[in-house]
Amino acid sequence: MILVHACCGPCAITVLQTLMGRGEAVRVFYYNPNIHPLMEYLRRKEALEAVCARLEAPLDCADAEYDPALFLRMSAFREAARCPGCYALRLDRAAREAKALGCGAFTSTLLYSKYQDHAAIRAAGEEAAAAHGVAFHYDDYRDGWDEGVRLSREWGLYRQPYCGCVHSEFDRYRKKLGKPAPAARGGRCVTPS
Repeated sequence: MILVHACCGPCAITVLQTLMGRGEAVRVFYYNPNIHPLMEYLRRKEALEAVCARLEAPLDCADAEYDPALFLRMSAFREAARCPGCYALRLDRAAREAKALGCGAFTSTLLYSKYQDHAAIRAAGEEAAAAHGVAFHYDDYRDGWDEGVRLSREWGLYRQPYCGCVHSEFDRYRKKLGKPAPAARGGRCVTPS
């Protein structure tokens, strides 16, 4: 069984369809303390629940552990380099969950986004795998981007316009304040509307 760390519903579609299409047993894990505010976290969770119900994939949510302060403490004064730390935070927790559930491996829907830094995700996944004694399953799901976007629209899922953290939300909407674009970041997980 593969534990799939999921950030949202739209990003989960291609990953789950690919793994399940290969005959893999999957279990989905929603753990994202980076997502801000709480209502955004809940909207993304609701979209993921809809995807899991449609695809008949079991979903575990670590809602009791939702604490954006974890992400904010990790990213404070490191805003420009926040993404690798965020990957590490979430993938470490996913690896611990995979180990506790007896899964043979874990992966992440972050690997679906063409906006994410795959090298940094892979490094964080492999580090978490080594720390917790469970394999990290790397696969590049970006080829399924267009189909995932199409299905998410067809299914009427909430499609987020920014990665999830307060920093990425500000980056996304700073133009409205007349602010210049920031230096390149480590990645952003958006699902264009």
